[in-house]
Amino acid sequence: MAKMVHLTINGKNIETPEGSTILEAARHAGIDIPTLCYLKDINEIGACRMCLVEVEGMRTLQAACVYPVREGMVVNTRSKRVREARRINLELILSNHEKSCLKCPKNNHCELRTLAGKMGITDIRFEVEPPNRSKDFTNTSIVRNNNKCILCRRCVAVCKHIQKVEAIDVTMRGMNAHITNAFDRPTEDSECILCGQCITVCPTGALREKRNIDEVWDALGDPNKHVVVQVAPAVRAALGEEFGYPIGTNVVGKMVTALRDLGFDKVFDTNTGADLTIMEEGTELLHRVQNDGVLPMITSCSPGWIKYCEHFFPEFIPNLSSCKSPHMMFGAILKSYYAKKANIDPKDMYVVSVMPCVAKKFEITRDGMEVDGNKDVDAVITTRELAAMIKEASINFDGLDDSSFDNPFNEASGAAAIFGVTGGVMEAALRTVAEKIIGRELDSVDFYEARGKTGTKEIFINAGGMTLKGLVVSGVGRAKEILTEIKNNDGKSDYHFIEVMGCPGGCIMGGGQPIYDSVTREHVDVFNKRASVLYDIDSHSKVRKSHKNPDMDKLYEEFLGEPNSETAHKYLHTHYNARSRFGKIK
Repeated sequence: MAKMVHLTINGKNIETPEGSTILEAARHAGIDIPTLCYLKDINEIGACRMCLVEVEGMRTLQAACVYPVREGMVVNTRSKRVREARRINLELILSNHEKSCLKCPKNNHCELRTLAGKMGITDIRFEVEPPNRSKDFTNTSIVRNNNKCILCRRCVAVCKHIQKVEAIDVTMRGMNAHITNAFDRPTEDSECILCGQCITVCPTGALREKRNIDEVWDALGDPNKHVVVQVAPAVRAALGEEFGYPIGTNVVGKMVTALRDLGFDKVFDTNTGADLTIMEEGTELLHRVQNDGVLPMITSCSPGWIKYCEHFFPEFIPNLSSCKSPHMMFGAILKSYYAKKANIDPKDMYVVSVMPCVAKKFEITRDGMEVDGNKDVDAVITTRELAAMIKEASINFDGLDDSSFDNPFNEASGAAAIFGVTGGVMEAALRTVAEKIIGRELDSVDFYEARGKTGTKEIFINAGGMTLKGLVVSGVGRAKEILTEIKNNDGKSDYHFIEVMGCPGGCIMGGGQPIYDSVTREHVDVFNKRASVLYDIDSHSKVRKSHKNPDMDKLYEEFLGEPNSETAHKYLHTHYNARSRFGKIK
């Protein structure tokens, strides 16, 4: 048991574990200390100086986020000296910040603006030249505007310590300091994997997703276009948060109605693509296991992870499943099988994917993501962008009735729903692969050992006289460690199948999902609240295995033939290529 330390904060006697900081002790006691740069366990550097406090016996003010408590310490977080110092620091930050709040995408969610409001900042006493720092609009997924950057370094920390990509850092000094990629190259020419985790921690509008709303509006307004939309499972678990619903609210019915009201001709469920992925990926795994193929086979659903592998571990490309991700598979089916049934020229069809992920914007531009000259998917918008479209159209989301996805493809398994959470692909695959091996139904389809946000989880299942060994890896930071271990073991591993999700926690925590400030991130279990939505959908589904989805039977019977067939490979599979650490994205 940790030794306890006793201190006084604002006259209140507090007991806190030894080794705690003043900030941790204060927040545990319900005393608010403002922060901007602080992210618990990720970025604790005292850079913004907004958490300054007065410690009795100390000549200077101290940064609460890094200053450790000690027995008998007396702290004041509200003295005149503290308030004036914080105010001056905030004014200095604001003086060097692009103050275009009305047109900023973080207008109503900006931690800097919120703090300025709390501190009553109505005027800035320090006149400086408007910032004219670098902007990066070069890539498909992420926009960086350093004129809005406050150098809190949160983005640098999450990229370095959580994702372990280290694609960005601070360069130059003083007024010239700014965040950039190695050698000040644009993101397009860097090893950035476009996961968007930097966006989710940015307290201002310095980082955002590349906006694709306008081109979707243009397509919806084109009378010659048949515009269809598909929605990833994780979106329904988070979209409501943009309209004031509690975290962990399933808004699928209202979401479908809103999409119809926006003008989409058909509204489909990407879960169909997830079931397709299991049919193809599961068959591919079986083939590799039974025919001495390259093992372990590694999932290919996460475009951020795929790009990471191409940059940092190209020797593992043969281990990657050749399957496209679910929404790319479904896009290819929509522009072939569905288009023929609906008597629509694929060239007149426009497919939009609503995704929790900004790397999906990059994914649709990859080589091999088209069939017969038709792009699988034409545009990707994030959960946040869909919310923005609904608001722009003045749709009263809360007042909408529930409705269901369109036919065909309105049936999807519970296994498909859990694709949106880390461990979900593994669990869904095992439900199908294990039954294919043993030739009978499983006693239980719930693989609880695959669930949870922890970095890695091992799964062992006895099937047909053999033990299938799986590994779930959450986030590319942990994947780096696992692949390094395998690489150092001459590429050998006991695992048959490895699931990697680029974002820690999986798609429900993707770079395109609703964003929360640092205090909410610290105190609210967003992951488990969102994950519970998808597991609830699964547990209440009539069909909980991808190979039991009747839409799959019909699709293979009428069009694809069988999993991994020549036709299936044409539409549902792709290839991956080694990338230079600093080569131009192609």
